[in-house]
Amino acid sequence: MTARLHSARRVPAALAALVVLGVAGLFLYDLAAVRAHRPGMRWRRELAHQLERHTPADLWVLVAGVILAVAGAVLLTLAVTPGLRGLLPMRTATAGVRAGLDRKGAAQVLRDRAMEVSGVRSVRVRVGRSRVGVRAASHFRELEDVRADLDAVLAVGIEELGLADPMASRVRVNRAARDKR
Repeated sequence: MTARLHSARRVPAALAALVVLGVAGLFLYDLAAVRAHRPGMRWRRELAHQLERHTPADLWVLVAGVILAVAGAVLLTLAVTPGLRGLLPMRTATAGVRAGLDRKGAAQVLRDRAMEVSGVRSVRVRVGRSRVGVRAASHFRELEDVRADLDAVLAVGIEELGLADPMASRVRVNRAARDKR
């Protein structure tokens, strides 16, 4: 199975890493200075005095907590979401080049091909990561004949999409409901 395409998140990751590195470096330097019996940095002493005077119920403490919680939630969301789930990886002949096909576009192409089959009145196509689901309504041919033709047309259509991973197709054919006039 080919790896799914992920959105490039280099800039947010680099910024988060630089901020964490900077804050960790400041704290480490201050800790080493205190351990060496030198006074701590002025900003840390001031922060300690502020935290002594203000309780967690103060407005600015609550606002700072909410801002930090939202920033953490955004970073966690970026870390766990794969992004670009709507793209299917395609075969490429060149190393280092990655291409993707939109699922909705692939479904539209396969729907158009399925509508060309004789006896098909309507078609719904859903494209997942590894399977294509097709529901067709036939109105004048035998259902097994329509299903066999749809299987053949979809196999060729899926192959011509140029996807990196082979996709299975699931075809369901029903008799079309008659128009009541």
